[in-house]
Amino acid sequence: MRIIVVEPFKEPYVTNIERTLDNMQRLVGGYIQAVYPFDDEEIALVCNEEGKLQDLTPNRILFNEYGKPVDMIVGTFFLCSAPFDSENFEDIPAELIDKYIKKFSFKELLNNEIF
Repeated sequence: MRIIVVEPFKEPYVTNIERTLDNMQRLVGGYIQAVYPFDDEEIALVCNEEGKLQDLTPNRILFNEYGKPVDMIVGTFFLCSAPFDSENFEDIPAELIDKYIKKFSFKELLNNEIF
């Protein structure tokens, strides 16, 4: 499965992983949780469900449509597709890769003085 991985203090990157629960959990370091905070409703942000309780390293801030911070994602997370008509995670669409790489670019965050 083609995904975008976002690790704390690093640039996001595209990689392929085998589509298994074990691989997804290993990547985020625990139980997975999918959230859908984007305009592209089929894009899932998959993170560690207990990341805040485990005090994982802060990673990226999520903003609402007005540019106000609404949540902090901690630990490593990944982005993939989770279409409504499927029970599985799927490849992130090729046409959305650049959009989400830019959205979560660490250099972009530093330039905007978020951290």
